[in-house]
Amino acid sequence: MGGFPAVRAAPFTYASHVLAVASAAMILVWCIHFRGGLAFASSNKSLIFNIHPVFMLIGFIILGGEAIMSYKTLPWSHEVNKAIHLSFHAIALVLGAVGIYAAFKFHNESGIANLYSLHSWVGLGTICLYGLQWIFGFMTFFFPRASPRVRSKSLPWHVLFGLFVYILAVVSAELGFLEKLTFLESSGLYKYGSEAFLVNCTALLVIFFGASVVISVIAPSKIDAPHGYSAIPEN
Repeated sequence: MGGFPAVRAAPFTYASHVLAVASAAMILVWCIHFRGGLAFASSNKSLIFNIHPVFMLIGFIILGGEAIMSYKTLPWSHEVNKAIHLSFHAIALVLGAVGIYAAFKFHNESGIANLYSLHSWVGLGTICLYGLQWIFGFMTFFFPRASPRVRSKSLPWHVLFGLFVYILAVVSAELGFLEKLTFLESSGLYKYGSEAFLVNCTALLVIFFGASVVISVIAPSKIDAPHGYSAIPEN
């Protein structure tokens, strides 16, 4: 029966690491060089907002993507990889929550309404689903841990839902880039200037990064390692 040839995960995994570094560098250049820096407290409220894109991209999306790929990219035992996977997701969740807090703080101190945009709706819903996914994974696969049969049946759904939530996170980021750039351009930012070009390029890299993460997870590995997503020990 015909079909598409198997796509190996390794090239996409390597590409995702490169894209992660490039995206992180570009978001820092934007928020520090073009937007003036980051601060949790400042008379310049834009510095408070700048924490939001930095923490959401580097902390939530990039670290979250590395957590998703960790079972395939790390060479250690299933239990060690599982602990790293869980820990990376926990850190991503915390940093994402801090990033959302910064957005609310900026809005409240600037007299701007909250939760009026599609970006805010999708973003808040995404991080809530992310938290539920983490709790489910912790209780099912880590502690107190379900029976091997339940874990085996739950794993495909855990992976599928995790990828769905991650795609939502990337979509939310794209909506955020669009929303912020639209506001800046309506306030006088030159549409074809270097800052607008940087923001658009960063948004494109985030799409490529998200796609490479998803493909690296669903594509077969060169060697079917016993420590991947499919490994469910019987104890």
